Amino acid sequence: MQGFVKVAKMHELTPGERKLVELEGVRIAIFNLDGDFYAIEDVCTHDGGPLVEGDVLEGGQIRCPRHGARFDIRTGQALSMPAFSPTATYEVQVDGDDVWVEAPF
Repeated sequence: MQGFVKVAKMHELTPGERKLVELEGVRIAIFNLDGDFYAIEDVCTHDGGPLVEGDVLEGGQIRCPRHGARFDIRTGQALSMPAFSPTATYEVQVDGDDVWVEAPF
């Protein structure tokens, strides 16, 4: 899979789990939402907070632990103040038991 990096095995990310990886100096949070995998840059666009440490809410949202900004894990879209800009998203592919993420370069 050219342009993708293997980041996990499926059994490491059961539904509701998350994992932080660093690719080319970019922190990426991988989430398993009910069996579907998503990857977003691990940065709150309000102040750089670590989204992977936030609470996962209903509807596929993550809440920044610093100031409460919410983001859609599937699209990266900022959903509440104080964040206005989306966080980057990365394509995820599953091949057998391997979880691959689009490289950020």
